[in-house]
Amino acid sequence: MATDTVPLLNDRDGNDINKGEKLVSWVKEFGSESKRLWHIAGPAIFTALCQYSLGAFTLTFAGRLSELDLAAVSVENSVIAGLSFGVMLGMGSALETLCGQAYGAGRLRMLGVYMQRSWVILLVTACLLVPIYIWSPPILVLFGETTEISTAAGKFALWMLPQLFAYALNFPLQKFLQAQRKVMVMAWISAMVLVLHVFFSWLLILKLGWGLIGAAITLNTSWWLIVIGQFLYILITKSDGAWSGFSWLAFVDLFGFVKLSLASAIMLCLEFWYLMMLIVITGHLSNPLVPVDAISICMNINGWDAMIAIGFNAAIVRVSNELGRGNAWLAKLSVIVVSITSVSIGIVCMIVVFATRGYFPYLFTTSEAVAEETTKLAILLGITVLLNSLQPVLSGKYRLPLFKFLCLMSVLQMTLTPKIEHYAAKVRLF
Repeated sequence: MATDTVPLLNDRDGNDINKGEKLVSWVKEFGSESKRLWHIAGPAIFTALCQYSLGAFTLTFAGRLSELDLAAVSVENSVIAGLSFGVMLGMGSALETLCGQAYGAGRLRMLGVYMQRSWVILLVTACLLVPIYIWSPPILVLFGETTEISTAAGKFALWMLPQLFAYALNFPLQKFLQAQRKVMVMAWISAMVLVLHVFFSWLLILKLGWGLIGAAITLNTSWWLIVIGQFLYILITKSDGAWSGFSWLAFVDLFGFVKLSLASAIMLCLEFWYLMMLIVITGHLSNPLVPVDAISICMNINGWDAMIAIGFNAAIVRVSNELGRGNAWLAKLSVIVVSITSVSIGIVCMIVVFATRGYFPYLFTTSEAVAEETTKLAILLGITVLLNSLQPVLSGKYRLPLFKFLCLMSVLQMTLTPKIEHYAAKVRLF
């Protein structure tokens, strides 16, 4: 019997050792994959946060002026500029596929040609979008926004026309640099511009008292500084042969490029227009200034969290890399690492939102009414922040469906209930 029991004891010890070794090995692999993840995601997250913060800080300073100014900037930024941003980003996304294929095939010169071709298409698109900026007040009124907010937002939209053309040049530049993995350059440029943006926003909007004119000057200048900085880097470095100067080839096969761009634009626009419709429908309320401001503040916070998720979404390229090499285990590990890291950050952000729900609204407004309404939405915001930290990573797309849907249902309920009660009262009279 003794000889029978010894092997069983040895096997158990051996299994424990093997399990321990596997656990240690898995932890090491997790740490290594996490380092590779942050090498890609870090600059991408930082760049996205900096560029998103340009509009967010402008909204913050506008909130120090008045409720109407905050609503005007919010509607312009979310509805009018948001529409343009979605169209431009979508049209520019076609460049990812073409530049990625050209870079992988070693056809570096074509990267510059593709970028110029995208410039031509996006500049034409920007010209087609100009009438929306010019006639934005009647368009907003048509969708139910109040005349007061529509007029203020329309005036601010006219001042923001230079930003529209900055979008047209910026997105192709970004895709051009991303295809070559030169994300650190974008991060440094965005960081320097953000610092200047915050200082001059304070100086022009608050210190000198220029109000929304100062906000428009600062925001337009900041976006153009990003464009100029990225283009100067390309001109100086020549991007390892990817930039060889302007070429007439940019005007060749534009129709095929447009078809590919439109497909990307439609998908992204449908996602960005969630927010646009939410802001517009909020304008149907009896006292729209307060709810529009409150929704805008929550979407601002949610947008910052979404930028982190978008950065991790850029790092998901690690999965395709490992699958291409036939490393299914590392591909699976990459998904696990990205998901765990993103959700962990989401949990921290959710806790911060819950803990500061009575304080963070005052970063954007001095109105007690707006701050109170924003605090009421903090629970929805915190839950959405958590769920949005995982959803873009798993789907490979940037969407904010839950918060928008819940807020949309809430706004519809607030909008329709008085009307339903009104008609119900009429019915009871008969």
